[in-house]
Amino acid sequence: VHPYVQFALGILTAASQLLINQANLDNEVFGLLNTVKDLYEFLMEKDTIENMDSMKETFGRISQEMSAAALFVIKYCKKKNILIRIGDSLVSDPQTVARSHVKNLGDLMQQYRDRAMRDIQINMSHVLEDLNLEGMAYAAGAGLNTTKKCLDGTRTEILKDIIDWITTSDVNAPRILWLHGQPGRGKSAIAHTIASWIEDVKAPGTCFCFARDRQAERREEKILTTIARDLADRDPAFRRALSNVVSNNHSLKTTCDVLQQWKRFILEPLSKINGEIVGNVVVVIDALDESGPETSRRDILNLLKSSEAAHLPANFRILLTSRPLPDIERIMRDVPHVKATSLDDVRLELVERDIKLYVSKELDRFPGIGATEVQNVVNKSDGLFEWARLACEFIKPGKAGETSKERYDNLMALESKEGRTLLDTTYLEILKWGIPESGRGLERYHSVMRQVMMTLEPLPMAALNLMREKFPNKPEHYDIFVILEFMSPVLGGVVDRVSAVRPLHASFYDFLTDRSRSGIYFIDTSNTQHTRDLAFASLQILRDNLQFNICELESSYLANSDVSDLSKRIKEKIPHHLSYSSRFWAQHLWKTGFDLELAGLVKAIVGSEKILFWLEVLSLLRMVGKGVDALDTVATWLQVSQDGPKDILALVKDGIKLIQNFGSVIVHSTPHLSQGWLELL
Repeated sequence: VHPYVQFALGILTAASQLLINQANLDNEVFGLLNTVKDLYEFLMEKDTIENMDSMKETFGRISQEMSAAALFVIKYCKKKNILIRIGDSLVSDPQTVARSHVKNLGDLMQQYRDRAMRDIQINMSHVLEDLNLEGMAYAAGAGLNTTKKCLDGTRTEILKDIIDWITTSDVNAPRILWLHGQPGRGKSAIAHTIASWIEDVKAPGTCFCFARDRQAERREEKILTTIARDLADRDPAFRRALSNVVSNNHSLKTTCDVLQQWKRFILEPLSKINGEIVGNVVVVIDALDESGPETSRRDILNLLKSSEAAHLPANFRILLTSRPLPDIERIMRDVPHVKATSLDDVRLELVERDIKLYVSKELDRFPGIGATEVQNVVNKSDGLFEWARLACEFIKPGKAGETSKERYDNLMALESKEGRTLLDTTYLEILKWGIPESGRGLERYHSVMRQVMMTLEPLPMAALNLMREKFPNKPEHYDIFVILEFMSPVLGGVVDRVSAVRPLHASFYDFLTDRSRSGIYFIDTSNTQHTRDLAFASLQILRDNLQFNICELESSYLANSDVSDLSKRIKEKIPHHLSYSSRFWAQHLWKTGFDLELAGLVKAIVGSEKILFWLEVLSLLRMVGKGVDALDTVATWLQVSQDGPKDILALVKDGIKLIQNFGSVIVHSTPHLSQGWLELL
């Protein structure tokens, strides 16, 4: 019980007991007692108790009034007993006081009921909006990453310019700012700093990031649905408008048509709430150049240069970052409503000032590294933040037998040569320092880095190891840390071993996949044998780990949305390697030539109850819609080969029909469908 109410009830209990002991009470005092009794019972109801925290102000006033009424009753009883014993009568008018308390308590009860009814209506409205928005594609993990922010005190001029552009009252200000520059200039750091500031002040806005190692997710198809849902979470008016747009239109919610998304999910809601959003709406789109081939971003670029973008509301801003690739530059240059800003044009002394702040912070605690060494690193960086970061990571202690000063000396001795940039030369030095140039170490490096770069979504080290244990060749079953421990300057997820293992900068990915730049450390991401290893491992994981009611949901009749701790259960019961295999096994299979061993593993899934357990996992991950795509891919893989077993193809087609007929049921309640089908098997 809320403390206010508990305190008042304690007083009222004492008062009520005194009243019960009085045989001769005024009618109004009895009326007050009845009101108190009704209010007591009302406050003890389950629904009332559950709502106490949301109505503290009202309950506080109720408890104060109840306390006053209780004290009046206690004083009344004591005073009347004394007066009766001395044969006198009450001078004051207790009836009037009692009637006043009855009225006040009645008014407060009605106020609560009115507020509760409003809350019910509001909650029902929110539930309806949630249902309407449910099913819109959302790119998980594409948002703000605060670890990428600029160091405090750096990039102050460019950040101020961007904030001035966002907050200007000029209605003719360009709606889009395109921040571009060569790799390593700090574009993403600036983008995430702006996005972080928007998040901190709870302003309406969103951050959407492309990433080279996430291209398999086809984020370009989800960019506007994700932005729209984020804006709906931030602004109630936009939420209502978007909900009305997608209501009872499932095909619209699931469309991959970016132009249709632009018109229906962004422009239409904005037109309906014109002037209702207070403050500036800021949409940050980072690293558009990492979306994939030119075709992946063509539609996005076309809509950004469109007249509709030029006439977005005066308080709407889009901050776009990318390298100046030819297809992007061709469209974004000379567009009146696009303000183009190049980080390559920032004065070198300003960039070096900021790099010096960063390097000083990173290296100030290492023996032998003083102001002179810091300045030398700054000078050698040539204005590239990424090289400065890489240099600091290289200088830090990491290999037995070398001091930080010795590693600094090695770094300073590097020169750009043979047409290589200093960044490439540094990448080579880091790899040579940790990876032998021949033998088992180099072979394992190629195998591990192929796995890291060919997985369709970055995975933490534990998941990569669990998948590797399922590779068909036993010599590949080793802990990948034997290679990755030497690559922490260029890969994330190595030191903490919890985050996903991925290149810390897109330039390292470019370096590794270009044989002319990386030489013996080149990684061939078209290697079909490793694609087969990933397909084999994914199918083995599904066969060995899928099980009925994997999240141990108590009731088969309970909707997924009604399970309060579902997210926690999913995290515990569907680990990264199982989630990955459930979502990407078919894509790996498609990239592999047909063979009977893989076909046998496919049959072990689609020809048993495992297919239901797979659909259960997809349901919990909110990806049932991808099940048909996966099985369509498998069917095509089987049909391409004349040796494809017809019985497996028939099973795959049955699986497609299952999803098409019962997909909505699976989405609503996961175990209910599995239970029903298991009874039929």
